[in-house]
Amino acid sequence: MNKNFIKNEVLIHTDTLLQYANKFTKDQEEAEDLLQETLIKVLKYQDSFEKNTNLLGWVYTIMKNIFINGCRKKVLEKNYLSKVQSIGETLKQQSNNKCLDNFMREDLNLVLRSIPEKHYIPFMMFFEGYKYYEIADHLGLPEGTIKTRIHTARKLLKQRLKSYRQT
Repeated sequence: MNKNFIKNEVLIHTDTLLQYANKFTKDQEEAEDLLQETLIKVLKYQDSFEKNTNLLGWVYTIMKNIFINGCRKKVLEKNYLSKVQSIGETLKQQSNNKCLDNFMREDLNLVLRSIPEKHYIPFMMFFEGYKYYEIADHLGLPEGTIKTRIHTARKLLKQRLKSYRQT
């Protein structure tokens, strides 16, 4: 086939094809773009058209497939963009959390340093995983005293860090 095929057999149906495109897109400019893309494909694949068959049906099928593939592409793009935005939000939250974590860590260290040493040492040992009897053994104090000092340290921490308490 040749240019005459497009000129004499396809372009004479431009108005009908534009109406088909409008039914798909519901937008005049998008319909014109769809028609243009369809005509490009028709030109490219004109040799695969079988003479004496339904030309409008063949072109309509090409147009429909272009439209469907475009819709699929838009859905994929939308999903991709939403994932990218979601990742961006997560990174933003993480960076915000890091700032907050730094402030909390500074406050916690400040409060921990303000606890008297006799309460701080048993509390930190317990926090690091030592058992009451191990701390008592290490410090040479009765186990009950160790429990009391750890309890007191917790109470001081709770009181001094109440601004971080979630309500």
